Amino acid sequence: MERIKTGILELDRILGGFPAGKTILVTGDPGTGKTIFGLQFANACCAQGMRTAYLSTEETAGDLHLQGKSFGWNLDAFEKNGTLKFMDLAGNRAVEIKTALSISMEAVKGNFTELADYLPEGTGVLIIDSLGSHTANLSPYEFRDRFDLLVHNLARTGITAMVILDSITSKEFNDIALFSAYGAIQLMKRENPYTDRRERVMDIVKMRNTKTPIQLLTFEIGLQGIELTSPGEVSDTQ
Repeated sequence: MERIKTGILELDRILGGFPAGKTILVTGDPGTGKTIFGLQFANACCAQGMRTAYLSTEETAGDLHLQGKSFGWNLDAFEKNGTLKFMDLAGNRAVEIKTALSISMEAVKGNFTELADYLPEGTGVLIIDSLGSHTANLSPYEFRDRFDLLVHNLARTGITAMVILDSITSKEFNDIALFSAYGAIQLMKRENPYTDRRERVMDIVKMRNTKTPIQLLTFEIGLQGIELTSPGEVSDTQ
């Protein structure tokens, strides 16, 4: 199976990268590094020559560029050469995107299944950050049907996707989304009883056709983004 590097060296060593053409779900509480993970993956995909679309619903493209610069990622260059496209639904560019996509914001919020139909031509990778703001007023049954269809549409077009879902605002949908996604990673904070300090950990909940770690992986957000600080032993292929 073709793999796409995530941009996190130790994670790529463990998993071999994300399976190409599949949807990976990333969940986590606020402050666990979900957006940084998304930007790091986008940067890695662009460096591998894949046209990447980053759909932001909570932060402006300008803020995302600033975050990228803080880690030394030249997202401006990728955007200028057409490899990266920010689709900013959070800030002043919302009206511009609405016109460019010929789709209303209400349609996006109420029916996120159509997102794959309005991506720039040639898009190979999509990061949705985050889907939580699009789940308001949806019942679990409605969310399941729409998320299933989104995953199906992305797979049909061969797009590799990272879908970020806030585990606080959309807690009731996390378990439902887990069944549909090809892979799932949860980011968490916990108290380390041995050091008496808080730390960030990553749980590879599932990754089909991939040998996965059997324990939580500790990580830090360093100068170059997310870096794993603990080695991962792997279990049998899921």
